[in-house]
Parts: sequence; structure tokens; C-alpha cells
Amino acid sequence: MAKIGVIGSGSWGTALAWLLCNNGHQITLWSFLPEETEMYKKYHQNTDKLPGVILPDNVVYTGDLAEACKDKEMLVLAVPSPAVRATAKNMKDLVSDGQLIVSVAKGIEESTLFTMSDIVEQEIPQANVGVLSGPSHAEEVGRGLPTAIVAGAHDRDTAEKIRDCFMSPVFRVYTSPDMKGIQLGAALKNVMALAAGIADGLGYGDNTKAALITRGSAELSRLGEAMGIHQRTIFGLSGIGDLIVTCASIHSRNRKAGFLMGQGKTMDEAMTAVHQVVEGVFSAKAAMELSNKYNVEMPIVDEINKVLFEDKPARDAVNDLMQRDGKDEISEWD
Repeated sequence: MAKIGVIGSGSWGTALAWLLCNNGHQITLWSFLPEETEMYKKYHQNTDKLPGVILPDNVVYTGDLAEACKDKEMLVLAVPSPAVRATAKNMKDLVSDGQLIVSVAKGIEESTLFTMSDIVEQEIPQANVGVLSGPSHAEEVGRGLPTAIVAGAHDRDTAEKIRDCFMSPVFRVYTSPDMKGIQLGAALKNVMALAAGIADGLGYGDNTKAALITRGSAELSRLGEAMGIHQRTIFGLSGIGDLIVTCASIHSRNRKAGFLMGQGKTMDEAMTAVHQVVEGVFSAKAAMELSNKYNVEMPIVDEINKVLFEDKPARDAVNDLMQRDGKDEISEWD
């Protein structure tokens, strides 16, 4: 049994706390909001973001970051991606040398193009940082539905330590050294899910969804190749796996936000209606910057940025994607 601090009490942090408790670990769950801490103490669940997932009686709830970090063998950093840097800054003096931090947020920082683990390593240089990502909606993990995911780290021992803590009969964990690739897939799939949701909101069908997922994976593959990322990562759980589930699932907040925009809501109205952080909105500009930096053509990312930040009508964006010049899917002719 390990003592583990889960930093962030949204739906994903709650689901992972539930999983880790059921694996026999002692969990301290930290919330930024005092009223949320009181809600957990009273109901043992997040009645707003993940109702029905009841945490065991032995979970410790706190708003004190020092209490959540002190004497823990592992810290699971589960705050939304826009809050990772500020939270890591606040954790810096609370983390001991070599203490393991597992980043589970999905995003790319717009101002630096850093992955979440890059941010944590910059702000908490004494930490040993790993990542956990893949097709894993909190609503299903918290119900004990079979899920497979990837743990990434700089060394095998750390990746296997993460795997062993999280692995269960309903939660299968693979390991990988490709931390950058795992996180690139995690961030870009949210951008593609916005596009898929927009298409659904416009009333388009399965053909459109399949085209977006497939061509979205092509954009991810091209960018990954330019960045030196392993192609098996792109076409693995944290790449195409997460892309499929996020574009297709009713649980996806990014797809839901896109759906609302396809129905005519503005970006701000859609984000308010979803009532959770829509991380694809924050990753879209970073994805466009990466496209420009590595000179990689990413037309879906380009159009999503125009819809989000230039008020381009969603239907016009889809039409412009469909009417681009003809392209080869495979260019090597006999």
C-alpha cells in the first residue's frame, strides 16, 4: 500500500482517487475550493462533476496543499491543464527530492509549447515526473468499466512503479518511454474532438465523423513525425485510441462544446454550458503554433482556430475543408 496525494478533485481526479483506493492505497484528495472540500467530507463524492462515484470512508479530504504532498510516495497532478503551472509553482517547496509526480492533465501550454510534464519539471526540478494518459473517461473509470491506458516516464523503473500503483482487473496499464508523444496525442485529440462535435451539431453523419477522426490522425501523425515522436505512440492508446473515444463519446466535454458551437453558440457560451474546463480550446492555439514551427500542414487545426478565435461560421469551416485541392492519400505510384 502506498500513500498517494491526488492534487485536483475534478471528475478525473475523483475517478483516479476511487481507482487507487480500490487498489488498496491510502489517498489524500486536495481541492482548490474550500466548498468542494466540504462537499467531499459530507457526501464522499463530487456531486457536481462526477455524481454517483462514492469514495471510501478512509479517503482524507483537504484544502491544504502541504498536507496533500507531505510524506507521499506519489503525487497525482490532476488539475486542468491551464492550472498546471500555477499549481506546480505552489507545490515546489513541498516536494522532496526524487518524489514521484504523475501528470494526468491533457494539454500544451500556448505561451511555451511545453507539455504538462515539461511544465512540472521546470517548476519542480527536484521531482521525478511521469505521465498517465489514454482513452479513459472519468465517468467509466469511476464505474469500474474495463479501460486501458499508458504510463510514460524517463526510465523503466518509474513507468513500472506507476503501472503497478494503477493496474487493476478493470484498469490495464502499458508502459512507454515516449512521454512527449503520449502528451501530444492527449492534447491534440481534444482539438479534433471540438471539430467532431461541431460536425455533430451541424447535423452531419457518421461519414463525416469517420473522415474527421481519420484525417485528424493523419495530422497528428505528420506532426509527430516532425517532432521525432514514435509512430507506435501515435497509433497506440494515447494517440488514435484517445482520439476515437474523445471524438465519439457522449462523455467528452470537448465534443459537447463543439456540438454546442455547431448549433450556433459562441465559444464562451459553449464553455459555460459544459461547466467544466474545455481543454481543447486552450490547446488549439498551441497546436497551430506547433504546426507553424515544424512546417506541418494541419488544416483541421487551422479551421478550428478560425472558428474559435476569428468567429468563422462552423459550416463555412467544414465547407472549406471539403473543397480543398485534391490530395494523394498515398503518393508512391508504381
